[in-house]
Amino acid sequence: MTGAAGFIGFHVARRLCADGRRVLGVDNLSPYYDPALKRARIDALSGCPGFSFRPMDVAEPEPLAALVRDERVGRVIHLAAQPGVRHSLTHPFDYTRANIDGFLSVLEACRHNRVEHLVYASSSSVYGALARQPFDEHAASVHPVSLYAATKRANELMAHTYSHLYGLPTTGLRFFTVYGPWGRPDMAPFKFTRAILAGEPIDLYNRGEMSRDFTYVDDVVEGVVRILGHVAAPDPAFDPLDPDPATSHAPWRVYNIGNDREVGLWEFVRAIEAATGRTAEIRLKPMQPGDVPKTLASVDDLKAAIGFRPDTPVAEGVKRFVDWYVGFYGAPGAGVG
Repeated sequence: MTGAAGFIGFHVARRLCADGRRVLGVDNLSPYYDPALKRARIDALSGCPGFSFRPMDVAEPEPLAALVRDERVGRVIHLAAQPGVRHSLTHPFDYTRANIDGFLSVLEACRHNRVEHLVYASSSSVYGALARQPFDEHAASVHPVSLYAATKRANELMAHTYSHLYGLPTTGLRFFTVYGPWGRPDMAPFKFTRAILAGEPIDLYNRGEMSRDFTYVDDVVEGVVRILGHVAAPDPAFDPLDPDPATSHAPWRVYNIGNDREVGLWEFVRAIEAATGRTAEIRLKPMQPGDVPKTLASVDDLKAAIGFRPDTPVAEGVKRFVDWYVGFYGAPGAGVG
């Protein structure tokens, strides 16, 4: 598994180990956000039976390929990436190295070592300027509005090429605003909680007129684990004269993983206020470049494939996150912003 020190990677690794699976985690512990949090995740995993960790940059193809070969890796979950829409506006080359070069290294390692199934992180951001809601895998995703989104869509296309040319089964998972314990400090749930507990103002973009399909991390983990065992296969009904963007003649698929519920930003803030017992001081800001006003996932294909759809209520998920935050950082407002 790549990105084992990341937010989602940590949770997936812990779940697989609990299921009795052997997990080999790699991560470069990049300083995009506080590496101490990443190291704490690895420390927490170190006591899990079956888990081992190798510090490694997946954008370096030779060491990664050697690791996959020498450890006889059967299936790969690729979660390492440079995240963040806003960061891509100021640090574009971080994205080409981590998300393009890094993914190519993973594809090559899988191709040459007969990996049975590659499951990788895509993103709801690939839908870009598409206005029709809910976002549906069968709709074309051809108008990204950030470089981050473009690299994630490129990953899907790169995966299709390898599935077509080499028969490598690949499945891309389009995550929708994942949150929960051990979450990323650059994301709104963490930033809002830290600020509210510290008595500092929070910024609501588009003057608060935003909504997201907030998806609790345990639901995402369940989807990833089930998809790992659901190896992508060619679609016998695929029609090249009327191609379906969600399937292929090759062993390639993409699925949304979202909570299938649109939650307004104001509602999300109210949930944090309820969990913290504090009232937020709010500053209304204009829409940020590269952002979209709302996201909502259709998860019918996911349900049909693996018999599961996320369903954790936001109030419950936020309460779990706030409890973890206060327990981990000790003092209210002490977390890294």
